Amino acid sequence: MAGSDVDADFSAFVAARSSALMRTAHLLAGDRQHGEDLLQQALTKVYLSWRKIRDPQAAEAYARRTLVTTAVSWHRRRWHGERPAGALPEQLIVDGTPGIDERLRVWNAICALPARQRAVVVLRYYEDLSESEIAAQLGVSTGTIKSQASRALATLRDSLAEASEPASKDTS
Repeated sequence: MAGSDVDADFSAFVAARSSALMRTAHLLAGDRQHGEDLLQQALTKVYLSWRKIRDPQAAEAYARRTLVTTAVSWHRRRWHGERPAGALPEQLIVDGTPGIDERLRVWNAICALPARQRAVVVLRYYEDLSESEIAAQLGVSTGTIKSQASRALATLRDSLAEASEPASKDTS
């Protein structure tokens, strides 16, 4: 295949699937900016392997697997301390929008999961992939996916229960 055909095929793939891949990258990374960096690095890896992808239907699965493995690799070597902010809030502002606090608590709990468990949660519950599809994408057994999902859900339940305990003590 000529170089320009490879470039055209890859460009068409990125144009068609980048929004969905960006959503996954954002969820895996925990914020939009890191998600953009993650997607860019993963797409670079996919491009370098593009000639080896024989089945166009497998391209997205390959890209998602590359996203997950890159995210796990980043998570292992990245510093997880504070992130600088332009301005510090004086106090929490409650705008009265129902559910925002709950969604924020759930999101923070998901971001606190280990990278592999977060990947399983994102692929299973946000991307709605089956356990066998996730296992194929991550290159592990279905049993591993089940145990990772179970551990992740137990951790989420515990952390969300802990977060709600002080609120329930204040109201009694």
